Amino acid sequence: MAEQMALTNLDSPLHGKVKGERSVMAFPFFALSKGRRMQPITYSDDYVSIEVRPSQTGVATIYDKEILLYIASLLVSQMKRMETPSQEYSFTAHDFLRVIGGNRSARSYQRINGALERLQGTQIKTNIEAGGEGEDGFFSWVSEAKMSYTKTADGTKRLNRVKVRLCDWLYRALIKDQKILTYDVSYFQLSPIERRLYEIARVHCGQQRFFHIGLEKLQRKVGSEDRTAKFKAALKEVQARQPIPEYDLLVVDDPHSDGARLIQSGGFSVTPGKRNPMVVFKPKGRPRRQQVEIEAPGSFEGDVPQIASEPCRASDLEVSPYAIEQASRLFPGYDKYAVLEEWKRWALTKEPPKRPDAAFLAFFSTYAKRHPLPN
Repeated sequence: MAEQMALTNLDSPLHGKVKGERSVMAFPFFALSKGRRMQPITYSDDYVSIEVRPSQTGVATIYDKEILLYIASLLVSQMKRMETPSQEYSFTAHDFLRVIGGNRSARSYQRINGALERLQGTQIKTNIEAGGEGEDGFFSWVSEAKMSYTKTADGTKRLNRVKVRLCDWLYRALIKDQKILTYDVSYFQLSPIERRLYEIARVHCGQQRFFHIGLEKLQRKVGSEDRTAKFKAALKEVQARQPIPEYDLLVVDDPHSDGARLIQSGGFSVTPGKRNPMVVFKPKGRPRRQQVEIEAPGSFEGDVPQIASEPCRASDLEVSPYAIEQASRLFPGYDKYAVLEEWKRWALTKEPPKRPDAAFLAFFSTYAKRHPLPN
């Protein structure tokens, strides 16, 4: 860990926003406690299975994940600059701490060292495919991690920079699948359970009117090991404060409540109650839009700048997992995520769609007619 690295060719500082990979956001890959967790994490549903095994220093934590988010953000910034993203990243500890809002104390630098050990030592096995490839064995979040330092006059180590190599699975997911979402800047000020609630809302809700999920299912996705009653009480406390950026949370256990009526208004037949509590996520109110100039992409509208009276934002173009599944069924053989990104680039020149799912599928239909697959 003490290998001295060159002072040039740094990938930091990060100038863009913090980004995350959708699958890593949706499922419980990380321990929620700062303490050492030596028990494996397991998760399974009808489609996904996950097993996370600890090293001698424990399972990587939700705080260790900050390094992966930082590296993913550097990678996305490279792609936006039309550069070929690397699998290895070299960055300063100073810039990493700046992004996550950490201080530059000796303890913070020790924390980075411990995080890298856990990220490299933790073993993950999942049936989630990345970049069209699956893996039957175990992998670690980072395959290589090094830190360079200098020593002060009293012999204290002063960390200069960090070098990390992403695992193949996460690298493929970022550069090929590109299922990438932006994090709110206040994410790093949230508690562990609040971080997981934000990530789940970000993945599943987007800009839909609401997203609902059963309490016990949510607890498994969060990765909480508390008793269900204690987990519910924690959610009630979150509901009272509403600290989650972008989304409000509502625990629904009364079949006659506004929350129950909201769920039923979406055409869902489920009836929440004390024995079947549900949790609802709703996007917070949107600020009034400003008039801005947007240049339309040449592939669809030519290279003529347009003025949008009510410009579209990336947050207006979030589609549901159901729409992605529909795209797979309706248009087999196409790269649905590539078409999704093409639609988003085109749609940013238009007024915000009232129904993003329907708008995306309509675009996909036109795209398939213009780009038929070879026989």
